[in-house]
Amino acid sequence: MRKYVWETAEELDQKIAERLRIIRKRRSISQEKLSDISGVSHGSIKRFEATGKISLISLTKIATALGVEDELRQLFTDVPYINIQEVLNENK
Repeated sequence: MRKYVWETAEELDQKIAERLRIIRKRRSISQEKLSDISGVSHGSIKRFEATGKISLISLTKIATALGVEDELRQLFTDVPYINIQEVLNENK
């Protein structure tokens, strides 16, 4: 059975941005310092935290700088099969 998510892609992006903002603040890292240690521009970090919009490479750099890259690495690793056809397709 498929679970339905009642949020838009934009809302999900914003939730991810908010979670990373909370981690940044918990670690007492300013946006400017995060910019320095991640190599992502300060403007991009500000925009990401405000809107959830960021490139995948910048998201990876921020996650690495905050020490949560393993969570990205684990993304989509334990996705259950929807049906038997997916099992068969995986081995093609």
